[in-house]
Amino acid sequence: MKQSIKLIMHTTKVFVLFVGFTILFYFGMVWLNQEYENYHRYDEPNGTAIKASATVEEEGNWIDRLKLFYMSGE
Repeated sequence: MKQSIKLIMHTTKVFVLFVGFTILFYFGMVWLNQEYENYHRYDEPNGTAIKASATVEEEGNWIDRLKLFYMSGE
């Protein structure tokens, strides 16, 4: 009888710890989501920033574009 009570207590402690850490993890993920939800990655840069690359529209053959795609390894 005493052995079964110890087993039930041990199982209860493990269950409470599991639920507690699961709730802690959940609220941590919610906090991270709220933190990055208001982060504007695509705003115009401040200061003297310059454009790093320019897209050039070429009137080429689609086969040449496909070859370039495969040669670049993408």
